Amino acid sequence: MPPTDAKPSAPPPAITVDRLVVDRGGRSVLRDLSTTVPAGSVTGLLGPSGSGKTTLIRSIVGTQKVKSGRVTVLGDPAGSKPLRNRVAYVTQDASIYPDLSVRSNVAYFAALYGRRRADAMAAIERVGMGEFAGRLAANLSGGQKTRTSLACALVCEPEVLVLDEPTVGLDPVIRDELWSQFRALASAGKTLVVSSHVMDEADRCDRLLLLREGLFIADDTPGDLRAATGTENLEAAFLHLIRELEETR
Repeated sequence: MPPTDAKPSAPPPAITVDRLVVDRGGRSVLRDLSTTVPAGSVTGLLGPSGSGKTTLIRSIVGTQKVKSGRVTVLGDPAGSKPLRNRVAYVTQDASIYPDLSVRSNVAYFAALYGRRRADAMAAIERVGMGEFAGRLAANLSGGQKTRTSLACALVCEPEVLVLDEPTVGLDPVIRDELWSQFRALASAGKTLVVSSHVMDEADRCDRLLLLREGLFIADDTPGDLRAATGTENLEAAFLHLIRELEETR
């Protein structure tokens, strides 16, 4: 019999990126990236515009043509058929129909995944849009459109949720509400990858991937990143790493 004090093995990572290379227009956008994303966590993908964040996200959800390397999600190749109902992607621009109500938008996505209208309403309530369920999407604010897009993604009960700069342009109160929802999803066992170029959101993540010019310059927890760079905040840590990178060139 195995010893009673044996520790359970760690669950496999939800996402594995292995030596990923993506070229576009004759130049490398992602350059030999490798990382793993733990299950049931919030991983922040941070970096300036043009660093390759959206390209990496598209590679994870399987919509990006790659030159070499491999991305697996929940043990299957990114974008493969078994992942269709297990992975959800929320793009930068709200992917909802402006001439439909919030309720009809989410119900449409529910039908695509074989879910009921009751599931659609549950998803709407989950993102705090219940009182606006009958409102046309065209008449929603930016934050309300983002939350409606999130409800459309959540209605299939995905195990992995990938969000591309979901808080861009939103006021601080709505940003805080969304991040509270992201943390609640992770606590329920979901795996989230959230991209951003706003450094104050980094402290809300379990782990950080800092991307610059198609390379990871950090892959660590917020606390360990501050300790490794001897800085008090993550923006200073990011600048420290950039200067170190430039000095080695």
